[in-house]
Amino acid sequence: MEGVKHIVAVASGKGGVGKSTVTVNLALAMVAEGFRVGILDADIHGPSQAQMLGVPEGVKPQQAGENKFRPLEMHGVQAMSMAFMVDTREPMVWRGPMVAGAFQQLLTQTAWNDLDVLFIDMPPGTGDIQLTLAQKVPVDGAVIVTTPQDIALLDARKGIEMFRKVNVPVLGVVENMSLHVCSQCGHAEPIFGEGGGERIAGEYETRVLGQLPLALSIREQVDGGRPTVVAEPEGDVSATFRNMARQIAEALSVQSPDEGPSISFSD
Repeated sequence: MEGVKHIVAVASGKGGVGKSTVTVNLALAMVAEGFRVGILDADIHGPSQAQMLGVPEGVKPQQAGENKFRPLEMHGVQAMSMAFMVDTREPMVWRGPMVAGAFQQLLTQTAWNDLDVLFIDMPPGTGDIQLTLAQKVPVDGAVIVTTPQDIALLDARKGIEMFRKVNVPVLGVVENMSLHVCSQCGHAEPIFGEGGGERIAGEYETRVLGQLPLALSIREQVDGGRPTVVAEPEGDVSATFRNMARQIAEALSVQSPDEGPSISFSD
């Protein structure tokens, strides 16, 4: 894709595990590490990145030549979403081919500006959007988001298997909601179980990029348009996201040795 060096899909196979929250914070963490980063919100039916990034309602992308649109930019992240094109209160009552076509337009008609990494926030499942992505663009890797519970792991496995079938390497697993710490007493409890991320990473010979807590502040911050990496840049959760961002950057540079140091760490 023109203007993009590396493409990383963030997927879960299952809704409700915090994939979009992980995507936006990973993108912001990579910006904090010195990279030029974008997000493509591929969830046509339920786009959420506009609110998470704090894009004011009614702001639309500007045209950049014929049949091209400039992505909006918030917190240093370039972003494109169906939410910028339509009234977010209106349901997208579209069949699969229409959804895939809209996604393809977002892919091909966005004028990205010299990105090191484009994160694609995938919708749940393994359907039309995922197949369109695999067929139309060279995806460098995928990040799988799951919670520790067995039900989430079932769908995470499907997501990994899907990327394997289309020859997209899995860069690692993010275990979200791994531990709940009571804000009143400090008691820590793994309410969704333990070790799920490690089990699935071991099963598929990949790594656990990081484990994130189930915390009220993370939810409040993305709902308010200031995700954790922006709202609490020196906090423990932000440090976890920045560590994950470094691992992804390293994996991308290892995958493309012939391209030279297209991205590198910043001190």
